[in-house]
Amino acid sequence: MNSPAKVGGGERLRLFCALPLPRDALDALVSWQRRGLGGAAARLVPPENLHVTLAFLGHRPAEEVAGVVGALRDAAAGVAPPLLRAGRYRETRSVGMLVLEDEGGRATVLAERLAERLERLGVYERERRPWLPHVTVLRFRSAPRLAPEPPDLGEVSPSEVALYHSVLRPTGAQYEIRESVALGG
Repeated sequence: MNSPAKVGGGERLRLFCALPLPRDALDALVSWQRRGLGGAAARLVPPENLHVTLAFLGHRPAEEVAGVVGALRDAAAGVAPPLLRAGRYRETRSVGMLVLEDEGGRATVLAERLAERLERLGVYERERRPWLPHVTVLRFRSAPRLAPEPPDLGEVSPSEVALYHSVLRPTGAQYEIRESVALGG
């Protein structure tokens, strides 16, 4: 029997494209998590896993990475860094998230451009609901029904977009940046 990362001898990687958060925003977000969410019967998402997902690709053959990076480069070309602000905290059935306001819609434009290119490659299928800029900050089995005030992150302006490899471990997923691309370049 093959592991989930191997199928028929071909390596498969669990991939997603995302905006890494700038260090100052990341530090403020982690501080807010610990103050406002730390007592919940849930797991805080570790700092190294905080990001804004643009497209989750799932398990893909390793030979598709070059094409995905090409789509990422093409989508990022000419797109100015987005301007994001903390909007509100929201819970789904398994995660707590900080929903972000996308001032000027640049992150949404980037997500759309990337989705189009990834769909043309045949490596991605969009969800039916519209893309929502957010950072997953909490994971749980039963919603703790928290209602914290959002943190004051100021203006968050990621300068790059990245292809991440999600490695599943018994302690949780570990995210590794495979390649990053400067926005606007």
